[in-house]
Amino acid sequence: MFKIVEKRRLAEAIYLTRVEAPRIARSAKPGQFIIVRCDENSERIPLTIADYDAEAGTITMVTQALGVSTRKIVAKEVGESFADVAGPLGRPSDFTAESIEELKSRRIVFIGGGVGTAPVYPQVKWLAERGVEVDVIVGAKSRDMLIYREEMERVATNLYIATDDGSEGFHGLVTALLEKLITEDGKHYDMCVAIGPMIMMKFVTLTARKFDLPCIVSLNALMVDGTGMCGACRVKIAGKTKFTCVDGPEFNAYDVDFDEAMRRQSMYRDQEQRALAIAREREAGHKCNIGLDK
Repeated sequence: MFKIVEKRRLAEAIYLTRVEAPRIARSAKPGQFIIVRCDENSERIPLTIADYDAEAGTITMVTQALGVSTRKIVAKEVGESFADVAGPLGRPSDFTAESIEELKSRRIVFIGGGVGTAPVYPQVKWLAERGVEVDVIVGAKSRDMLIYREEMERVATNLYIATDDGSEGFHGLVTALLEKLITEDGKHYDMCVAIGPMIMMKFVTLTARKFDLPCIVSLNALMVDGTGMCGACRVKIAGKTKFTCVDGPEFNAYDVDFDEAMRRQSMYRDQEQRALAIAREREAGHKCNIGLDK
């Protein structure tokens, strides 16, 4: 069993959960993910590792409660346990295999959108601990939906905030802020890493292309079983079929077929919404009679 030692609400329907998992904490690297199962009857949920502490033996995940299973995850309280937490899975970020001197000679900008800000954090933290200067752009719909701001301020060389409604920082999308930093503020970057909603990553890629800026994206949102066996996370990368959970989750952004990835991401939307409707009716004490197992 994997005991919960900390739980915090970060924003509406977004929660941080820190769990005792010493073996995973000792082995984890930036970019990797875990599979979480609430109890024996729960489905397997892949979640990117938002932080890890080898000394304390804990890992951190950030979950947005959108469906039945993620709602079960965030309903767990401190002192309770998850039935299973498996990992670390997936390939670590490529930069973890590069020389530190090479990394110090480059200027990297990370872009986190919404919940995607959480998996950006361990990457920036890893680089900062090794003396690599990193700029970070964090985007959200509004000030109330910003997460990991204080954590990111501690590890980023420069932190830039963008909100859709202008309630905090730059008024506009992260793509517009990236373009402003380069064209108006004189910033030069050698690499961009973007993690967030698929549509955001697509347009970050298009913006980066304008400046011949190498770009990496994480397709973690596509994963289902996390082992490559279900095939749900297959995507076209440079015209070849790849599996996000075993070949990624990070890929060269210019190789990704985003349109196909977005179609695949929406494949199970109807089933997810139907399952959520059933769960809500059960919670309200109503009897469900729409032909699904109860």
